[in-house]
Amino acid sequence: MAVTVRAQSRENKTKGEINEMRKQGMVPAVVYGKKVGVTPIAIDQKEFMALLRGHRHAIIEMEIPQVGKQPVMINEVQRDKLTRELLHIDFHQINMDEPVKTVVALDFEGEAVGVKEGGILQIQRHDIEIRCLPQNIPTSVKVDVSRLGIGDNMLVGDLTLPEEIELKSDPSELLVTILMPQKEEPAAEVVAEETEGKTVASEGAVKAALDEAGEKSTVS
Repeated sequence: MAVTVRAQSRENKTKGEINEMRKQGMVPAVVYGKKVGVTPIAIDQKEFMALLRGHRHAIIEMEIPQVGKQPVMINEVQRDKLTRELLHIDFHQINMDEPVKTVVALDFEGEAVGVKEGGILQIQRHDIEIRCLPQNIPTSVKVDVSRLGIGDNMLVGDLTLPEEIELKSDPSELLVTILMPQKEEPAAEVVAEETEGKTVASEGAVKAALDEAGEKSTVS
């Protein structure tokens, strides 16, 4: 189901006016496409942040001033490199009858046999790129790792996708692997204690030898 977002109209503004708009909790944006051309808009920052957390690649039903409701997707999000503040958003108006490329999250499930035996599950990818009609975009793709043993791995091409979804990511790319259990190394403190014990023992042996030599000199 599409997420609904209401956009506000945004006329060409100076840099100072745009900064003031950001202070008021709005983010400058643009939506482009066959039916909307290039339309500058503004989006509520809190509403958009909630959208990013839960529906980053979902279809958005956007209410665009003077245009009406249109299906759009997020194309690019620009942030300040230091503060991570939202600076600008690009939306792409889509046609529900035309395939689109997008990214979907991977949902790993099951406990791998290798993990039960002491191995370590290492995930290399958390999402994949696909191409399909907008209405066929899944919320996520499930990945069952329960059969993987120590030393086993799974490639992107091993995923099972519905016929209507085309995989666009490299099928030879590593998806997940089960690593051998790591051997425990002796703690540095233990090694230090052992070394210190040997040093003390050596000093005691030297002292005993000197005392013994002194006693012999006295007797003679």
